[in-house]
Amino acid sequence: MQPITVSELTKRISSALSVPAFQSLAVEGEISNFVHHASGHMYFSLKDAHSRVKAVMFRSRNRLLNFLPKNGETVIAVGSVGVYEPSGEYQLYVEMLFPKGTGDLHLAFEKLKAKLEAEGLFDAARKRPLPLLPRKVGVITSPSGAALRDIIRVLTRRFPAVQILVFPALVQGEGAPESLIKALQLAQDTDCDVLIMGRGGGSFEELNAFNDEQLARAIANSAIPVVSAVGHETDFTIADFVADLRAPTPSAAAELVVPLQEELQRAVTSAAKRLVGALRRQISAERRFLTQLASSAALQRPDYRVNQLRQRLDDLFTNLTLHNTHKLALRRSQLGNLAGRLETLSPLQTLARGYAICSDAEGHVLRSADQVQPGDAVNVTLYAGLLLCRVEGRKCP
Repeated sequence: MQPITVSELTKRISSALSVPAFQSLAVEGEISNFVHHASGHMYFSLKDAHSRVKAVMFRSRNRLLNFLPKNGETVIAVGSVGVYEPSGEYQLYVEMLFPKGTGDLHLAFEKLKAKLEAEGLFDAARKRPLPLLPRKVGVITSPSGAALRDIIRVLTRRFPAVQILVFPALVQGEGAPESLIKALQLAQDTDCDVLIMGRGGGSFEELNAFNDEQLARAIANSAIPVVSAVGHETDFTIADFVADLRAPTPSAAAELVVPLQEELQRAVTSAAKRLVGALRRQISAERRFLTQLASSAALQRPDYRVNQLRQRLDDLFTNLTLHNTHKLALRRSQLGNLAGRLETLSPLQTLARGYAICSDAEGHVLRSADQVQPGDAVNVTLYAGLLLCRVEGRKCP
């Protein structure tokens, strides 16, 4: 058997632990030997009555914790198993850490989040933009909570003319998801331009009503854009992921929904000034053009241009007449020359010189004596007249 090095053995163990079964698991145990290192990383062990495993939670992950782990606390750690090669020890690399009481809720949250994300409910492509200037804003929250007062205060301060329609709903406890869904469905039958759904801060358990699957699907199916404003900036719920926009707080949601009236007024005033300036420049340009037209010769002396055109017309007519006369004389001369040539080539001129044309009784012109026989009738055409003759004899060449 070929021996291997310790490093090679450690690498093989690490590779064996890279299978999916060890890369996504939740481990329940009691914290011991907890150390929050100066680097920000957390090192501790998880133990139960029979075993112990080392764990590490790096700074990038533990900074999101809303509690400080302590020795003796029972927690649920979510992460993967790996090998720390320098010491050859396996340990748990923790991604999320929950106190025992809320661990089940967090696990259910992560499971539902993964399910809805796989269905595409969190896709940015399906999220709708908010209206630029909503006339009516619907608010779904507890009528007695501070969140409603904050939202109304910010909305009326930023844009006093906005109308606010409140849809009361439970925001925590038993029956809260159903109450929120009912309020959301009621809002669909109104003329609200945008909806704010949320509540003030609280523990993970208190915010759990906004992690309901049916509520998430109702938000996704809403015909009106929905802004989720649940808890504080560090709090995240399923409603935040599926809503068209997530606001860190209820007050921030109100700021995102309506513009600041003073800013709109300044923008309108600036646009009006630019429009007036553009119109004035256009009017000035048209006036300059009108002045140029008014000072032109065509408008100062309209008969001048007409007389110029009249004279031009006379010149064209004269030139046309001369051209036609010259062309006609040229054509006549050419015709005379052609007529003279035709006259020279005329058969009558040949006959006038004493020649004659002989033809048989059928009118065929005779060119040789062997074309007739003695006794045949022959017609002889002269320059003046026709002779009817009979062949007495012939002499062929």
